[in-house]
Amino acid sequence: MSATRRRGRGAWAVAALLLLAGCSATDSGEPEQPEPDRTPSAGGSAPPSAGGRTPAPGRTPSGSPPAAPSGPAAPSSSGSTEPDRAGRWQPRPGTRWQWQLDGKVDTGVDVPVYDIDGFENSAETVARLHADGRKVICYINAGAWEDFRPDHDAFPKGLLGANNKGWDGEKWLDIRRLDELRPIMAARFDMCRKKGFDAVEPDLTEGYRNRTGFPLTGAHQLAFNRMLARLAHERGLAIGLKNDLDQIPELVRDFDFAVNEQCAQYDECGRLAPFTENRKAVFHVEYELKPGEFCGTAGKLGLSSMRKKLELDSWRQPC
Repeated sequence: MSATRRRGRGAWAVAALLLLAGCSATDSGEPEQPEPDRTPSAGGSAPPSAGGRTPAPGRTPSGSPPAAPSGPAAPSSSGSTEPDRAGRWQPRPGTRWQWQLDGKVDTGVDVPVYDIDGFENSAETVARLHADGRKVICYINAGAWEDFRPDHDAFPKGLLGANNKGWDGEKWLDIRRLDELRPIMAARFDMCRKKGFDAVEPDLTEGYRNRTGFPLTGAHQLAFNRMLARLAHERGLAIGLKNDLDQIPELVRDFDFAVNEQCAQYDECGRLAPFTENRKAVFHVEYELKPGEFCGTAGKLGLSSMRKKLELDSWRQPC
């Protein structure tokens, strides 16, 4: 396993990660009582609870009303590269993709979209994928501080909250403090743009559902997530909403696509319909279910679905 990704995961951690998915509540805008003992999801990455995490490199795990629906858009077998009205890339429902956050990127997968780690990959890798006609999404962690990232010293200590349980070297961020977080996130998005990425996937965008050490509310999360969307759009980048199912109705107009983990296992895929109904892709993975157990539903909803290993290496079983 690459030293730039997680260095290992025990069976206990895998089990803990899988407990997280599917726990979602209705956003009331009032302080919420976090659900007890939430553990990280698989994928700096998996279930939508501990932020709906996707595995982060180099670690050991320890609104606006939606537009009127028009029905799911027809799936795209090759993947759309249509620009939206602002000229940004707009992936359409059914667009095939590859998600690799572990190890050297295998650029030979025949799909039109790649989602890879922004810090751990170079402009040359992005250019190589572009030369093969691919669009490339830049994965970053937006909701938590990680001690192994090159910009870890840019975060004032007062922004750092509770440990993200199960993830060594990671602490939740106080997302209420937008003025302090905005320039840090802007610098990360600038990095993505300079490397040539087409879009960003900010992770841990539902901290208000977790034990962060801060009294976060759904309103705080909406403000933070919309700030991220504005920063991306100001730089000509598309942006995806990671998990955060409860706030999709409020955020679907602000985001260009969605990234979801395990909605089929937890019977929640229908909650992603506002994206596909607005001709926006939903990039979806399952870890435990076999393709035959979720691809039928995924196809009916217009999701871009595949099975992945928890490590998020190059292995994939697409629908």
